[in-house]
Amino acid sequence: MKKVTGRPEDMTGRTAAEIRTYDLLDQLSIPYERVDHAPAMTMEDCGAVDAALGVSMCKNLFLCNRQQTKFYLLMMPGEKPFKTKELSHQLGIARLSFAPENFLLEYLDIHPGSVSVMGLMNDGENHVQLLIDSDLLQMAYTGCHPCVNTSSLRIRTKDLLEVFLPAVHHTPIPVTLTGEG
Repeated sequence: MKKVTGRPEDMTGRTAAEIRTYDLLDQLSIPYERVDHAPAMTMEDCGAVDAALGVSMCKNLFLCNRQQTKFYLLMMPGEKPFKTKELSHQLGIARLSFAPENFLLEYLDIHPGSVSVMGLMNDGENHVQLLIDSDLLQMAYTGCHPCVNTSSLRIRTKDLLEVFLPAVHHTPIPVTLTGEG
C-alpha cells in the first residue's frame, strides 16, 4: 500500500462518486494524501490504511430517529465505542438507530462500508446533519474514504471544517462521546 498525493492518474474502474470527490477537493484546492487498498468494510480492516496514511480512519455512522425523518452522519474516533443512548441523550432524541441503506444511497450516494463525510457533497438538500465527536476536532488530520471503501484519504481537519463543509453547505454539531452508556 503506497501513499500518494492527490487524485489517481488513471481513473479507470473508479466510481462516479469517487471521481466527484477528487474533482471537488481539487476545485476547492484542498490538498490530500491517498492510498488505494482492498475493500475496508470495518474499522479492523483499516489498520494497514491507518499505518500507510499516518492517521487513524474515523468511524462514520449513518443514523436516524425512530420515525426516519431526521438523519445524522456521526464522525468519531475509530477506536471509541459507540453507545446509542449516550448520543440520543445529547441530541434530545428518544431513540437513534442505524438508518436504512436506501436513505444512505438516496441522500449521500454511498454504500454501506463506504460511509464518509465526503458523501455530504451529494446532500444538496441538507437531509443529513453532521455530528462530529469533539476528540476529532482536536486532531490535525482526518482519515476518510472518498465515497468508496477501496481508497482512503488524509485531509487536514482545518480544511475539512473551514473549506469543505462550508462548500457543501453543512454545519457540524460537535458532540462529546465517552463510549460509556
